[in-house]
Formats: sequence, C-alpha cells, structure tokens
Amino acid sequence: MRRKHRQTLRRLYSQPASGNIAWSDIEALFKSLGADVSERAGSRVAVVMFGEVRVFHRPHPTPDTDKGAVTSIRKWLQEHEVSP
Repeated sequence: MRRKHRQTLRRLYSQPASGNIAWSDIEALFKSLGADVSERAGSRVAVVMFGEVRVFHRPHPTPDTDKGAVTSIRKWLQEHEVSP
C-alpha cells in the first residue's frame, strides 16, 4: 500500500469523521486493497471487496465524501480488520 493510501486510511479512521476526504482518494484506497470498482446507474459506484458488494454514491458537485459515507466505509473496513 502506498503512502497516500495509508494517509487516506488514517483520515477515514480519524474521529470525529472527516467530511473532506476526496472520493477519488477513497476509490484509489479500495483499488489498492484489491477491490473491483465499477460504475452503476447515475452516480453510484459498486465496490466488490471481501466477497461483498457495497454500493456508494459518488459525491457531486464537490469531490468530498460526506461524513455518513466515511463512517460507513470505516465500519466496513473495521469488520474486515483493515486498520491504519
């Protein structure tokens, strides 16, 4: 995992949840963890990782991921023992 991905992971785990993590950084982190990321209808993105499919909403018009999505991603990573 590259340094940038580790930094994104640390930001995902920061408390309180950050509301200014760029979605592109989170998507790059997913890919570095071996996920398959694919486009769905509208601005939805399917992430296949850990044998599961999770669908997230790509933020717009700003590139920053909202706090609810950050919390959801953190919980998913914690469930599978991915830590910074």
